[in-house]
Amino acid sequence: MLSLLSTLGGLLISGLPKLLDYFQNKADQAHELELARVQSERELALAKEGFLAQQRIEEIRTDQIAIQTDAQMTVAALDHDKQIIEKSSKWVVNYIGTVRPNVTDLLILELIAVNAVLAYYVWNHPHLVQSMEDLIKVAEIIFSDDEMAMLGGIIGFWFGSRSWKK
Repeated sequence: MLSLLSTLGGLLISGLPKLLDYFQNKADQAHELELARVQSERELALAKEGFLAQQRIEEIRTDQIAIQTDAQMTVAALDHDKQIIEKSSKWVVNYIGTVRPNVTDLLILELIAVNAVLAYYVWNHPHLVQSMEDLIKVAEIIFSDDEMAMLGGIIGFWFGSRSWKK
């Protein structure tokens, strides 16, 4: 009888964290729903009374809080990584150190390969470029401003992340 009661008690106690998590999630969801409702009501009241400038200030404040939260999460993640790296073996630390430069190299190679394929395609299909306007349009497709800005940032990081001294 005692073993039956202890087994039943163990089962109930082992399920207790899940039950507490369920109630915590339920409370969190209710809280988030209430916050969304209050925010919607506030926005409607501000818009109704003509306080559009105040609403914009609130949006800016909300954005600032979101940015600060992201920055804090990034700092916390980096601190966590530092703690993990201190306990890791040397080869793991070396591997982690090579991931970002290798990804950067792959992105550069991918951009160059895609642009080369596009340029080769245009070269082999001369009917696509009949005038200077066509050439400019094709060049804007192959070498878009956004792509060149991204490539410039990657190359800047690439040169900055390597030691060229012998």
